[in-house]
Amino acid sequence: MRTYEFTLIFRLPEESQGIESMIERLADSGCDDAIVGTGVPGRLSLQFDRAATSAAEAIESAIENVNTAIPGANLIEAGPDLVGLTELAAVLGISRQAARKQRLANPDFPDPVHSGNPCLWRLTDLLAWTETNAMREVAPEVKEVAKKTFTLNLETEARRANLQLTPKQQATT
Repeated sequence: MRTYEFTLIFRLPEESQGIESMIERLADSGCDDAIVGTGVPGRLSLQFDRAATSAAEAIESAIENVNTAIPGANLIEAGPDLVGLTELAAVLGISRQAARKQRLANPDFPDPVHSGNPCLWRLTDLLAWTETNAMREVAPEVKEVAKKTFTLNLETEARRANLQLTPKQQATT
């Protein structure tokens, strides 16, 4: 078993009850390995450190646990997926400045999915690039989580756009 670190953000159903009751139900359903955030009305954020045999098992069981505790909760984002240089630096165990230098010095550095302030990249792209360029070795758990959260977020976006992924598209994500 390995421990997987990830975040799940849900939209709460309108009829959800009080926060204290909700946190108790989450713990009772198996989410006692998560830090619960309720700072945004109508949203629930959970930061998990979950032991499992795979990232997929860890994340899928966490989603099931939340849905058991709070029927009607809808997953709106899984992370880490979209990250800035600060998050990349943390994953690699380097300074933000070192990550920035890599970006500026390497023309093959991945293109951001959002070129703004801050720029955002898919963690899967950054990890593949760092592996190719032998920068740092990244724990397999981090790579697994990044791939699974990327896939979940793509599926969520497809549902939002009222698109159905074909089985072939699902197999490639």
